[in-house]
Amino acid sequence: MRFRIARLLFMVAPLLLTGCDSAPGPAAPSAPTSFLAGTWQGTLTIQVNPGIPDPGPATTGATTWTFEVVPQTNLQTFKATIRSEHVWLPITTIASTAIIPGNTPPAQISTQGDYSSPRGCRGTFGSFGTAEATRIDADFNGVDCTVTFTGHVTLTKP
Repeated sequence: MRFRIARLLFMVAPLLLTGCDSAPGPAAPSAPTSFLAGTWQGTLTIQVNPGIPDPGPATTGATTWTFEVVPQTNLQTFKATIRSEHVWLPITTIASTAIIPGNTPPAQISTQGDYSSPRGCRGTFGSFGTAEATRIDADFNGVDCTVTFTGHVTLTKP
């Protein structure tokens, strides 16, 4: 009889121990997300040389901005990947974006960056405007080689 009990325990014990090892552990907390994170699409309107007489008409092109939260910044600082299909400014670049006064909409949004110009120099740009939950409206300014430009970017998030 003792032999049967010992044998039963010998067969059941590994099953009990295996069951303990396969139980899922506590889930790691998910990282907080921002309303700004993700891909936004819209238009970029540019006026080249706005300070000269008869600068010509402003032109508009498609643009896509993708925002990624920079860790440990209270969801207020982002890496922005910007792709412009504008005929005068066909670029893809990485920029820095910040929102204030907090990390919820509506917020003021500021983006700065530089890029390799199709005209053979290093261009710089900045934008400042308002970010709502699904819409961004911002002024857009820059210098490309010796040419200045101003404009506006409007983005929406699906």
